[in-house]
Amino acid sequence: MTPANLPDLPNPAPGPERTVRVLHIVTGLGVGGAEQQLRLLLRHLPAPYVCDVITLTNPGAVAAGLRDDGVAVTDLGMRGNRDLAALPRLVRRIRAGRYDLVHTHLYRACVYGRLAARLAGVPSVATEHSLGKAEIEGRPLTRGVRALYLATERLGAATVAVSPTVAARLRAWGVPGERVRTVPNGVDAARFRFDPAARAALRARLGLGEGAFAIAGIGRLVPGKRFEILVEAVAALPGAVLLLAGDGPEREALRALAVRLGAAGRVRLLGERDDVPAVLSAADAFVSTSREEAFGLAVVEALAAGLPVLHGACPAVDDLPAGHAPGAHALREGTARELTAALTALHRAGAPRLPPPPAVAHYDITRGAALLAELYAHLTGPPGPPRVPRPTPDSDHAPVPTERAARP
Repeated sequence: MTPANLPDLPNPAPGPERTVRVLHIVTGLGVGGAEQQLRLLLRHLPAPYVCDVITLTNPGAVAAGLRDDGVAVTDLGMRGNRDLAALPRLVRRIRAGRYDLVHTHLYRACVYGRLAARLAGVPSVATEHSLGKAEIEGRPLTRGVRALYLATERLGAATVAVSPTVAARLRAWGVPGERVRTVPNGVDAARFRFDPAARAALRARLGLGEGAFAIAGIGRLVPGKRFEILVEAVAALPGAVLLLAGDGPEREALRALAVRLGAAGRVRLLGERDDVPAVLSAADAFVSTSREEAFGLAVVEALAAGLPVLHGACPAVDDLPAGHAPGAHALREGTARELTAALTALHRAGAPRLPPPPAVAHYDITRGAALLAELYAHLTGPPGPPRVPRPTPDSDHAPVPTERAARP
């Protein structure tokens, strides 16, 4: 399928498939939706694309996972938003790697990475993972943040939105529509398929009785996720247990709230987990109470696990035609009282396991990876003569691409 908003390119001549080198630049690699989505995409990109990763800071658990996958990860060691010395270091690394394309993720990486790619003479694309109506990556959208974003956005070749909702927000900001491409987040549905053995094992470890009604929540423990509403709703539902997977600055406040409501024993703060599929198998229902979302990946993962879902803002569901996610029900008021009533109804109905709905197939990670590879192909162009490296004084004798063309 040829993208409507990008020019047609000639088909490459028959012959051996060339390798295309892509450098991904990300703000950090702690456990988070954007970071884990990057790892999943790199696992599913087709063979011509060889990817390396630079993290500006925080080489956390996802960095370790990428290395386990065989991806080269470099920590740039950036000391803060105004560490301008990071820019020439990025330029040198882009030139030294002789990359065909730079792909940036998250706000700080997009600002620095787009500029570095332009200075290095390499085209770039950015993915917008976390743009809300009034927030970006959980922080307020100030006039200065927006101005810097738009100024550096023009330096790249395209901007990828993870949902039609984010694409519309970008266009409303003033990003030209022809520069915006939608490549939705993806899920490895097989990994989240309901597993009775994993359910029994985790419930046993957590001391949950056979009849306990377990409600799962997943995400960073930050104000925008509004997990306090979920804690209040579970506290008001006798016998319900909350399995909350994630960590963040709101952890102690949520613990204190559970104690104050007399539900400390029924609110399990599980911390960051690498067994989220098991948590979803152990649960009987899933709740997302977010005020704003750019996508809502955890909701799709819960649907893949066959769970009934109650959700607040969730473009992953809201952007689809009716009937694509019959197990997902929107919370209109977003109050603890409304949520308690909805959970009570699910509990009384027995909260049966559901077959994965069409939404799960729509967001299969292989589809997202194919769309991204298609965009890469249009941005990097057809094969040509190999690059001829030449040393430059400011690049520590690193090779500099003179033409954007294929290497043998």
